[in-house]
Amino acid sequence: MIILIGASASGKTEVAKLLGSKYGVQKVVTHTTRHKRDGETDDVDYHFVSFEQFEELKNRGYFVETTFYNGNFYGTSHKEIGDDKVLIVDPNGLDAFQKLHNRRIVTFFMDASETTRLNRMLYRGDALNQAKRRIANDKIDFDPTRINTTDYFIDTERHNIEQIADIVYKTYSDHLINL
Repeated sequence: MIILIGASASGKTEVAKLLGSKYGVQKVVTHTTRHKRDGETDDVDYHFVSFEQFEELKNRGYFVETTFYNGNFYGTSHKEIGDDKVLIVDPNGLDAFQKLHNRRIVTFFMDASETTRLNRMLYRGDALNQAKRRIANDKIDFDPTRINTTDYFIDTERHNIEQIADIVYKTYSDHLINL
């Protein structure tokens, strides 16, 4: 399993998409209590559940990790762990997966400067005030003292997204071969 972590606009989502389209790596389908958006499909984009269902699953130990973001819960189930899957997590999610001590879970920190990330957010159409707020929040959430060491560090400013996806997949594949 490939775990991607990094601040907003560090390239995680685009790399995850390319890993899927180019290498057949499946996106982990997580659970959420948020409402389905137009164009989203249950059990494809997320497993959409009620707050009550989420709490019941959480209390049964169904999830490896959970987080509360923007008024909703998100969680990754134990059954989603597997080879050739990709998941984007926050620092708490990284910590939860690392506690499993599963050597087939390979973690990558995606890094880019604040200036690059701000430019990426503006290019994709984010409002300036929203982008600045995310940058400010990321200074706290992705403070190096709060994040466990990942297996690999990727500077996403040095290569284009396709090259980064290639690097991630080759590194992941080589890691599994060397177990």
